[in-house]
Amino acid sequence: MKDPVVQIGAKVLSERALPVGKMDIGSPKLKALIKKMKDTLTKEEFGVALAAPQIGSALRMFVIAGKAFKGEKDDEPEDAPAPEDKVFINPELVKLSRAKREMSEGCLSVRGKYGTVMRHEKASVRALDEDGKAFTYNGNGLVAHIFQHEVDHLNGILYVDKAIKLEDDSERDALREKHPA
Repeated sequence: MKDPVVQIGAKVLSERALPVGKMDIGSPKLKALIKKMKDTLTKEEFGVALAAPQIGSALRMFVIAGKAFKGEKDDEPEDAPAPEDKVFINPELVKLSRAKREMSEGCLSVRGKYGTVMRHEKASVRALDEDGKAFTYNGNGLVAHIFQHEVDHLNGILYVDKAIKLEDDSERDALREKHPA
């Protein structure tokens, strides 16, 4: 079966994505694209986000799986259901923390590899939701990491372009077998 996620080397992954037009928000075409992105992400066991270029559409938009937001609030009960997937249309990174750290990263468009990338510990994004309503989201940890990774996608940058270190999944799996957690 053909991989529904566009893979490294495809032109759409190395180009700057175009803004979504205000008239397109809420259109059947954009709703279908959002549905396709959410459906594709749902089928990915390890995927937590997907940018439109990863499914072949050069638009400035990404979706983050609700599971990535789970546990983000300190007062959230452990057994609370995962929030809904969140859509970010025409996102802009508006604030980044000074503090950075090395973070382990993978990508659905670079299957079989993972790497280490320097990322800001906190990031704020301003975007439109799928109804065209403006919002700002302040992310920490994993969510901040995802914001930076996905905005890179929209700018034609893959994490492998920034990686300090890159390894095959098989090397990580072999290490886990030798040293189980």
